[in-house]
Amino acid sequence: MAAIYNEYSRDRIGWFFGLSGWQLGILSAAVFPPCWALSKGAWVSVALFTLLWAVLFVITVTPVRGRSAVGWLGAVTSTALGGLLGWTRFRSRAVSGTIENLDDADLPGVLQGVQIHDGPPQGHSLARIAVIQDHATKTWAATASVVHPGIGLKEAYERFQEGDGLSQLLDTAMRTELIDEVIFVVRTVPDDGAERDLYVQRHRRNGPDLSRRINDELQAGLSSAGVRTESFCTIVASETRLKSQARQTGGGLDGRCRVLYSLMGEVEAQLRGGMAMTSVNWLTSPELALACRTGFAPGDRASIVDALAAREQEGTVNADVPWAMAGPSGADTAMRHYSHDAWNSVSSTIKLPVKGAVMGALAPVLTPSEPGERRSFMVCYPVVRQAKADRQQGNSEWAADVGESLRTKAKVKARARQRNETAKVRALDGKLASGNAMIRPYAVCTVTAPKTVPISEYGRNLDASVRRAGFAPLRLDLALDAAFAASTVPLGVSLARRGDA
Repeated sequence: MAAIYNEYSRDRIGWFFGLSGWQLGILSAAVFPPCWALSKGAWVSVALFTLLWAVLFVITVTPVRGRSAVGWLGAVTSTALGGLLGWTRFRSRAVSGTIENLDDADLPGVLQGVQIHDGPPQGHSLARIAVIQDHATKTWAATASVVHPGIGLKEAYERFQEGDGLSQLLDTAMRTELIDEVIFVVRTVPDDGAERDLYVQRHRRNGPDLSRRINDELQAGLSSAGVRTESFCTIVASETRLKSQARQTGGGLDGRCRVLYSLMGEVEAQLRGGMAMTSVNWLTSPELALACRTGFAPGDRASIVDALAAREQEGTVNADVPWAMAGPSGADTAMRHYSHDAWNSVSSTIKLPVKGAVMGALAPVLTPSEPGERRSFMVCYPVVRQAKADRQQGNSEWAADVGESLRTKAKVKARARQRNETAKVRALDGKLASGNAMIRPYAVCTVTAPKTVPISEYGRNLDASVRRAGFAPLRLDLALDAAFAASTVPLGVSLARRGDA
């Protein structure tokens, strides 16, 4: 028996035959010109205004690849303007030799407002966990490297337990009234064989040439077929929620870090318990910089692993990646792909199917289809405050009731999809009343490949993998730089946040 998740509904339900309030307002205001022309008997003007109203109806109501025509016009205009002014191009300070402080992050696009702080010493090892401050969105975050054994060989009841563990984690995040988002990022890349090469160098002994050749052939074959996986969990808290609690713990940076540390303890307990994570390691600043650098340049990992191994034998070797060089040397945003260093990336969002999503169905999305490519996947769980959730639920239920009444009076038969959406909205009220959290999740997947290969082909393979998994892909054109940062670099970037006032 498969564990299927299908208890989700539309974010907003249009109360007037599927139209939202702003759509109905625009179309209602556009009715006045043809009515005025009709009252004057200007039939040519009536026909012209009616035609314009029909065009406005199509532009306002009909979505094109997930966006309205107005949304596409705004996105294209802003992208073209940014390209003309040079805003979409990034060149690091390391390229021009203008680095002043190696600890200052130099990152492109939506990551430009990120600043990394070293938190107070914690635990028996006195590790200073990296605290991520985003000045643009006014948020604070912390990232952990997590290890999960997977659910491929687990029984159905174990999958249900771990799914329930995720639900408990999100409910806990809601009850803290501090955590805004819980973000999971998974990256899979063909194994570069760096650890294997080091192991062979340390343990190889003189022996027969045949056995040496067989081991070398096995190493080459296994390295080309192997896939390495990295998983991260990031919690994000807004400044408006955090600062009031920070005053009670000393205020300032240390006060905010102490509040974040307590939240990290609650989240770690849920990750290790209900979700059965075998390892949860909150990253320090050098570890987070390494994860950031390998996110932009997957090919740099092998040299970094060699440097770490050399530092174990010779302590004078500097194997850390400074934050001033953790980003790409250059990055450019195009319409259909994102270019960074010697790599190109394409991102798509995933639309949940109506029939539900099976746990473990995303495995094809994370499996590389061609040599040298890297797949990454992000699932973000924005947590809605209880008061706001109750208000949104009341509005959605009211819209569902009004829409059903209008269809009944107009003698319009409700379709099966409309009946299912209405039933889910009404059932959500009982779940909120029982203490469950309202979550508005979304997912983004990204494929990264060298510039020597056509990235459009890899993008089509990614979309094919999404469809094979049972979902529908939607290419995030004109927003690929933000999508890449959210799905690949574990710094707490969100596509649903615009910043707190």
